[in-house]
Amino acid sequence: MIRFKSIISRIISLHVIAIGITSICMPLALYWLLSTTATDLQHRALRAHADTIARYLDAGPDGAWSLRLPAGLEELYSESYGRYAYAVLDAAGKTLFTSLADHAPIFPDDRRASGPSFLETRSGDAVIYGASVPKQVGGQTVWIQVAQDLSHRDVLIDDIVADFFPRVGWITLPILLLLLAIDIAIFRRALRPVLKASDTAQTISPARTEVRLPTADIPREILPLVSAVNQALERLERGFRTQREFTADAAHELRTPLTVLRARIDTLADQPVREALRQDIAGMSRIVSQLLDIAELESFVVDPAEKADLQSVCAEVASFMAPLALAQDKSIALTGAKGPVWIRGNPETLFQAIRNLAENAIHHTPAGTTVEIEVTEQGMARVLDDGPGIPESERDLIFRRFWRRDRRRSGNAGLGLSIVSRIVEAHAGSIAVENRAGGGAVFSVSFVPAR
Repeated sequence: MIRFKSIISRIISLHVIAIGITSICMPLALYWLLSTTATDLQHRALRAHADTIARYLDAGPDGAWSLRLPAGLEELYSESYGRYAYAVLDAAGKTLFTSLADHAPIFPDDRRASGPSFLETRSGDAVIYGASVPKQVGGQTVWIQVAQDLSHRDVLIDDIVADFFPRVGWITLPILLLLLAIDIAIFRRALRPVLKASDTAQTISPARTEVRLPTADIPREILPLVSAVNQALERLERGFRTQREFTADAAHELRTPLTVLRARIDTLADQPVREALRQDIAGMSRIVSQLLDIAELESFVVDPAEKADLQSVCAEVASFMAPLALAQDKSIALTGAKGPVWIRGNPETLFQAIRNLAENAIHHTPAGTTVEIEVTEQGMARVLDDGPGIPESERDLIFRRFWRRDRRRSGNAGLGLSIVSRIVEAHAGSIAVENRAGGGAVFSVSFVPAR
């Protein structure tokens, strides 16, 4: 059994099958109806002929029969006209009157039933069809046989019936195909609210948990499903909100103890211990700041009308990170575009993303090397280093939260690149990583150019 993933395809396919069956059955039914009607009309016409002949039939007192047909009827039943014929038979089967030259009955096998009977015979190549109708005349029963030559050129009803099926078939098929086209348009129009709800559902993400599926014009059969999805989204939004609030509150609450702890460490007399603890506090403070950044970015949405100069943002990052690079005997350089490169985006969060990439590159590149930030005219920023590079098996893992290659190392919670990924996603951009031919990694972030 064929299973369709699309409800429109399922409806249309079933409708095509129904139309195919209808296109066969409807002409057959109409053919049967027309044939039955034609036969009924023919039977009534034959009985009417028998009634007409009976009106001119008399039985004398001496048992002699007489039939005085008007001239018009005589001509109608004459063999020269060739369309109709009649014969009158008594109870013994003797032919009393007939329009045939040989004075024979039209239907020799007529059993002379008590009611009208319809018979068929052949005369040469001609097909003779007629009726045998009993009539009471002068207290006696006679059977009036009336026949019609079906091959006569004036007999049109059988030709109409014979030509009906092929003609109505060619007419019915285009009508049904037109009906199918109309039905497809109706189905698409009826399902348009569902498709609109589907498009809306595709925009829902952790950053846009407030979006709900529209219920206006939704078909009654699908409305309960849409309402249930909206209720699930309500619960999901509450869960996300609780998680973000917890992360933000925890980060805020940790800042004060860290500040107090840093102040107490500064009072220690042992300088080596004091410096080691200061580095630990600095790492913890960085993690707290990143947690706050993540909490804020969960609900961050870029204003479509907002734009930023990517070259200026990267220049600011290079200037900001230069002291850190120099302190580690490394350098940082800005290359590529010299003029403004306008993209759609928020300058502050873009600065944060490029800064995290530059900080990550400085951390991994050896002393005496340079971290390069390259800006292209097409709205792409590339951060290049001379570090160990990124194995292909880890290129998807490095953007996950809290992922670290070496979990024994302290001072890195694995949040920097996940923040970069979230910012790029919010800007409808893309991020890629690859290794340089001479060693090192290249992180490339592309953004939508501003028009």
